[in-house]
Amino acid sequence: MKKLGLLPRLIIAIILGILIGLFGPAVLVRILITFNGLFGNFLNFVIPLIIMGFVIPGIADLGNDAGKTLAITAGIAYLSTVIFGTATYFTGSAILPHFIDPGTMNFNPDQNTGRVLEPFFESPMDPIFSVTTALIMSFILGVGIAAVKGEFLKKAVHEFSDIITKLISNIVIPLLPIHIAGIFANLAYQGTVAKVLSVFSKVFIMVIILHWLTILIQYTIASSMGGGNPFEKIKNIFPAYMTAIGTQSSAATIPVTLRQTYKMGVNKGIADFVIPLCATIHLSGSTITLTSCAMSILMLQGGDVTLAHIFPFILMLGVTMVAAPGVPGGAVMAALGILQSMLGFTEPMTALIIALYVAQDSFGTACNISGDGAIACIVNKISGFKLDPQANEAYIDELVK
Repeated sequence: MKKLGLLPRLIIAIILGILIGLFGPAVLVRILITFNGLFGNFLNFVIPLIIMGFVIPGIADLGNDAGKTLAITAGIAYLSTVIFGTATYFTGSAILPHFIDPGTMNFNPDQNTGRVLEPFFESPMDPIFSVTTALIMSFILGVGIAAVKGEFLKKAVHEFSDIITKLISNIVIPLLPIHIAGIFANLAYQGTVAKVLSVFSKVFIMVIILHWLTILIQYTIASSMGGGNPFEKIKNIFPAYMTAIGTQSSAATIPVTLRQTYKMGVNKGIADFVIPLCATIHLSGSTITLTSCAMSILMLQGGDVTLAHIFPFILMLGVTMVAAPGVPGGAVMAALGILQSMLGFTEPMTALIIALYVAQDSFGTACNISGDGAIACIVNKISGFKLDPQANEAYIDELVK
């Protein structure tokens, strides 16, 4: 199983979970439910630590490179994330009600009136502090470390970030398929799994279309500002898009994204600065996915999906997912805290959105890095440079080697 990627393991887990829920003995479903309770409590315990492990070093690193180009790049990246997240809200508000009947499912086990199995035992794991406390501490420490140029503290928070990354990649991610199997076994046992799969197959299609439209809009804007044909630029960035689908990591795709950005004619200095930076702070594709999935789950639950409720969540997504680790599902792990604190997600809802997000993580990552090239073109224009593909030919050959 270790040789398989996370997505194949999740697919196998979903299939096995459904089969166990439909045809397996109730005791086996209870075993999975018991595991889910323990794993969910553990996840709740580490969420504040995950937030601090990602956000503090992310903000501290941004502050170190203070300057006009940084401010422009970070501003455009955040604006892109918020704009396309908000556009997703309005799109979802128009499309999702056509195949989701609000309140048709209940993801809160304490209020479920259907067939309910209880875990064999429970083990509470109270977090050290709340999600809100973790966010406030992260902002204070991140900005403070950048302001005082605290190299010792910066090294310490980066080492803490490495610990959290190891925790996710070596414990959370490997156990995730079992957790997902338990969720779908329970849904199948309750008789609601067909409804969930039907809804989210349609949501998946909507998300992919939104990703493609986002890339088209980003390069149309970039071409209108800096010149050139948006379709030529999209054709140019396509190898990076496909690489991201394979790696599921913006960081791992940086060399290919850089090469394709050089080919567009972006100044080398601008490309070298913008592409690695945007690989951690530009998350328009991930925001589209998380917003769509969160709205879908809330609608099924009969929750609040008004703009006043969702828009603050979108604003926070662009901050909390900064420097999410280069492991599959890193962005959704970073967003778990605000999903719970701002949207009121319960443990089953959290598990479901993790499964849904990871199922299309590669496409969200591909959308993210494709937009990085468009941002590089925009920053190139703002910085006073013209697109000159010939100037970068030597660098392109060197990067390929």
